[in-house]
Amino acid sequence: MKRIRLFVDGWLLCVLIVLIVGCASSELVDIWSDPTFQAPPLNKMLVISVSQNPAQRRLWEDAFSSGLSIHAVSATPSYRLFPEEVPDTNQVIQTVQSNGFDGILILRRLPPEANPQYAEGYVTTEQSSRYDRRGQRFVTYYRDVARASYIDSQKVDIRSIDVWATRSEGQMIWSATSETPEPNTLQEVRPEIVKLVMTELKNQKIIASKR
Repeated sequence: MKRIRLFVDGWLLCVLIVLIVGCASSELVDIWSDPTFQAPPLNKMLVISVSQNPAQRRLWEDAFSSGLSIHAVSATPSYRLFPEEVPDTNQVIQTVQSNGFDGILILRRLPPEANPQYAEGYVTTEQSSRYDRRGQRFVTYYRDVARASYIDSQKVDIRSIDVWATRSEGQMIWSATSETPEPNTLQEVRPEIVKLVMTELKNQKIIASKR
């Protein structure tokens, strides 16, 4: 029974390591908010994803616009106004003035980083069988095998999210960085990051609660 338990414990540990490394979720780090921001919640925002990939730009801008709309924000993806490429600073200023946006959300993908993952060593029991000609039967043998600890380097997908208020001369009022262990599909990552950001903006009263 002891050998069986060692085998099962070792197998469960392997599964746990795979789950921790391969299925880790996104998180927000380096969260900052302007303590002087006292204005009412933003209600009309321009969403900009700084990306050279037209499809990814549209997907991210749509995702954040949908997330903001749940919180009573009239959000406009920048690609609807600038379908060819991401607007530059002067174009954004002119658009804000002509459309009356009181806020801007800007998303950028940053270079990925390596995140070392430490895997603890463990002992497992291996089973093997052979035929005993003298006894004319199969004999099963067990042996303990030690698996050494190791460090695995895992890439982390990083994005910066900034929110600006356009009143007066304009000021950044919130900023954060999202970190997501790779590999993860963007279909899984996108709604996760949007939800994290919406929760933080709501808690800081930058956007309103849900409708």
